[in-house]
Amino acid sequence: MAGKYFVTGIGTEVGKTMVSAVLCEALEADYWKPVQAGDPDHTDSMKIAELISNKKTIIHPERYKLSEPMSPHAAAQLDKVRISPRDFELPKTENKLIVEGAGGVMVPLNDYYHMASLMDDLHLPVILVSRNYLGSINHTLLSVEVLRYMDIQIAGIIFNGERNHTTESHIEEYTGLQILARIPQVDQWDKKTVADLAKRVREEFPA
Repeated sequence: MAGKYFVTGIGTEVGKTMVSAVLCEALEADYWKPVQAGDPDHTDSMKIAELISNKKTIIHPERYKLSEPMSPHAAAQLDKVRISPRDFELPKTENKLIVEGAGGVMVPLNDYYHMASLMDDLHLPVILVSRNYLGSINHTLLSVEVLRYMDIQIAGIIFNGERNHTTESHIEEYTGLQILARIPQVDQWDKKTVADLAKRVREEFPA
């Protein structure tokens, strides 16, 4: 596994940030969260900094930091900010890079520009994070269909949380996508947990 990737999810609270931490540690990659909505005192960038151990990763500043934990287009309205596609540019780095989106594939950034639009503009292969719950097959397949409709390259899927062999095998067979990793259910995330998981990912997908 090498290069630069955009990490998105099949919805909110599926573990994109934790997966991004593992990937940053495994690849010693830089991290960038273009849009942070809510939790200004403990942003996803701060969480990544707390969880990684390597000295190579650089946390690049967010382009937009919005005050409310809402869809970015709504949070931006409350903050009297308009998110513009012209404002996004990949951080200048020679290192590998993990870019983490906000929410899922079709989360709106403004009235016409969605997270998938940003993925398309940044031209990065997408890693889709899926978490097993009732309805996750539907959410995963729909996310894949949108990405394929927009001709966005999908690097593969990472399953996060408790395993469900029936669900995962159906998604794998239907989409034909590579399963890049399976991150087990973790109750307490810390540097050691991330380092241990990163070692497993690194062994499966050498950087």
